[in-house]
Amino acid sequence: MFKFLKIAAIALCLIANLLTTDAAGADLKLPQEVVFVPKKILLGTLELETTIFKPEGPGPFPLVVINHGKAPGSPGLQARYIPGWAARYFLERNYIVMVPMRSGFSKSTGNYIGGGCNVESNGQAQAEDVAATVAYAHTLPDVDKEVTLIIGQSHGGWTTLAYGASNPDPSVRGLVNFAGGLKQTDCLGWDLNLASAAGNYADKTKVPSLWFYGDNDSFFSRTVSDNMFKHYHAAQPNSAFVAFGAFKQDAHSLFGHKDGRAIWEPHLEQFLKQLGLPTAVVNPQYKPTSE
Repeated sequence: MFKFLKIAAIALCLIANLLTTDAAGADLKLPQEVVFVPKKILLGTLELETTIFKPEGPGPFPLVVINHGKAPGSPGLQARYIPGWAARYFLERNYIVMVPMRSGFSKSTGNYIGGGCNVESNGQAQAEDVAATVAYAHTLPDVDKEVTLIIGQSHGGWTTLAYGASNPDPSVRGLVNFAGGLKQTDCLGWDLNLASAAGNYADKTKVPSLWFYGDNDSFFSRTVSDNMFKHYHAAQPNSAFVAFGAFKQDAHSLFGHKDGRAIWEPHLEQFLKQLGLPTAVVNPQYKPTSE
């Protein structure tokens, strides 16, 4: 019994690491600071713990917001998300990157709003924190208020899709969803709920999106992800699905893995070009090293 519990604990730790941080060393030597973004609510103001990666030199810089996943256990115990490998990609291209911890996660105040089995309302609640982050970013002199890209992984990918449907800021040019969704196995028909909600999001979404899903994703099988995209694409044809096959032991780790960039970079590069966003490397000092 003890052996089983020990294995289970190790597995949970691995999943938590998969959803909350990238491989060790990715964030080393990157220019970053942590701020607390204000989010106004009915009875006061919450604070969202947010990491900012800002390139050297004068701005204003196009804005990228990266949304984190949800690890098992208490959201308040989840570590601050540091997507170092992805941050490097955007710093190279002279973007400023903001990574908010949503309400109730890590050191952010407030409570995580789950919404029970209503996965659509769950995403809508999370999207409010993205809106607060973009609004705060637009108060900063280093941020270009005309160009924003929203990205998310796992629950953050779902949050990204929900934000796209929530009358996003006019500066938002596109959405990038890495293995987005919320696996609610205690909810009857959770996978069908996910697909239906994706279709409802698409009905209200005007900006294009790019989706990444693999064959050996431990959270969302290709049957689940294909059905989600089928519903979404039917209502919002300006969306593209990248089926990249199997990746390592778990395709869910693609975005945060140091080897994942070789797979997602060419697709993202093409997407950025289609949106008219910068793709040229102007800060080679941020390129990954062999360290």
